Amino acid sequence: MAIVRANVLICAGSACVSSRAYEFKDALLKALEEAGIRAEVNVVDTGCVGTCDLGPVAIVYPDGVFYVKLKPEDATTIVNEHLLKGRVVNRLLYQQPMTKEVFPSLSEIDFVARQKRIVLRNMGIINPESIEEYIAREGYEALAKALTMTPEEVIDTVKRSGLRGRGGAGFPTGLKWELARKAKGNPKYVICNGDEGDPGAFMDRSILEGDPHSVIEGMMIAGYAIGASKGFFYVRAEYPLAIKRLELALEQARNYGLIGENILGTDFSFDIELRRGSGAFVCGEETALIASIEGRRGEPRPRPPYPANKGLWDKPTVINNVETLANIAPIILNGADWFSSIGTEKSKGTKVFALAGKVNNTGLIEVPFGTSLREIVFEVGGGIPGGKKFKAAQTGGPSGGCIPAEYLDIPLDYESLKQIGAIVGSGGLIIMDEDTCMVDVARFFLEFTQSESCGKCPPCRVGTRKMLDILERIINGEGEEGDIERLIELGNEVRQDSLCGLGQTAPNPVLSTIRFFRDEYEAHINEKRCPAKSCRALIAYQVIPDKCRACGICARVCPVGAAQGKPREIHFIDKNLCIKCGDCFAKCPFGAIEKVDIFLEKS
Repeated sequence: MAIVRANVLICAGSACVSSRAYEFKDALLKALEEAGIRAEVNVVDTGCVGTCDLGPVAIVYPDGVFYVKLKPEDATTIVNEHLLKGRVVNRLLYQQPMTKEVFPSLSEIDFVARQKRIVLRNMGIINPESIEEYIAREGYEALAKALTMTPEEVIDTVKRSGLRGRGGAGFPTGLKWELARKAKGNPKYVICNGDEGDPGAFMDRSILEGDPHSVIEGMMIAGYAIGASKGFFYVRAEYPLAIKRLELALEQARNYGLIGENILGTDFSFDIELRRGSGAFVCGEETALIASIEGRRGEPRPRPPYPANKGLWDKPTVINNVETLANIAPIILNGADWFSSIGTEKSKGTKVFALAGKVNNTGLIEVPFGTSLREIVFEVGGGIPGGKKFKAAQTGGPSGGCIPAEYLDIPLDYESLKQIGAIVGSGGLIIMDEDTCMVDVARFFLEFTQSESCGKCPPCRVGTRKMLDILERIINGEGEEGDIERLIELGNEVRQDSLCGLGQTAPNPVLSTIRFFRDEYEAHINEKRCPAKSCRALIAYQVIPDKCRACGICARVCPVGAAQGKPREIHFIDKNLCIKCGDCFAKCPFGAIEKVDIFLEKS
């Protein structure tokens, strides 16, 4: 039997897979065969490491060397240099964005070193398709421990931990379990809400892809605590890799006797089914989700009664999202006091965020509640690309609000964000720089919620459409006096009168951007000007003669021939032909293309 000289862990999350991770893996296996050391190197697929913009990535153990942005042709170099000669391939290592300092180890990178991983504890460490590797990391020990406790003791532990639902509302998890346990009626159900649909959010998808057993274990403990015998995973069909790995994990758990009858020799029996969502954003709302599982159209219903009393098939039902359930096993194993010591007074534990937008390090992060936005953006996130200024952060997706630069030091927790009109939400965190138009940001998110409205209640169906019409007029230079006041009035009416959380929160991006960036709305309406020079209808492109080097790149990239000029002569842009795609602006190596305000040009 060959002695193993190294383990190579390759990220096999969706981001890396889409970046040709499996092509790199195939090339690596081939290079190992050619070098005659295939039997001496374990090549393992693992879950999302978190560094989603650097994929494909691989970690070589026992050295712990972290390679990024790998291509199939890099495989031979890694085998010949690192695995055969022990020489680290420096050009494939991670470079700190601001300092350009090279780090060979994943644990040395600020992006990882400044995190605290509880939910993501196994991500990038184990093979998500191996129950044995999950068990080796204390997997299912929490279930075994819970089965030696009474259901009331389990619920009390979760209550004292301070865990709140990570799906957006932040309702105390232990209290929800207690209500369902005390509710009359049998059978009882547990549902895992994996219908993640916020633009820019990928927390639940990554957890299901990278550590499905942790969510299964959390669901089973919830089932034992409330007295349920059946659970359902509701996962959006657009997550095929998550579904594949979850199905495999369920099969493995059944084969080990961890799902089914008389689990671990006790009288606790529990079964789990997987249901696929069809991509309706409104089905993230718990009553619409229940309707979908029952085979009905995914529409919300008035509450009360709440699902804890009358849920799936009118029986008591607990609905927790993926991240909430992934917290359960560590809490049971380590105790309520351990978990409640992390975070803030009222927001306990950690939060997983999908960090995206105008920030150097994008990807999946987990930080304690109370971590400031500044620390996330400039330390974990590595700052704003190109040295540009931070402008705002959008939290909570379409249901959330914008946090301006003046609140960079605000702690990210439920209470602090609520005070400024934002929410934690499910964990989407989109960073915006000085080139972002906040009016267009509001339009983007409202367009999403308007299109995803189920149409059941007029305040949401009609109100969001009227708000969107106003926003579209404003960014097209057709705004009118009084539009801001109309948006505020409509937003408050939609928020107060809508049936479910989709409509109740849909105006948030509009209202928060008006609150903090009213001057941008006024510039669009009164001056027909976009301060960020982002709205197409309000800008034009032109050549700066002093900077033009007559290289002809602008003419070559222009799709409609608007950029023109003879060889070795200063070029120009025909504004009658220009479609304002911005290709010339993005590709000019000399910065010779500029955006100008149309109203200034006309004046």
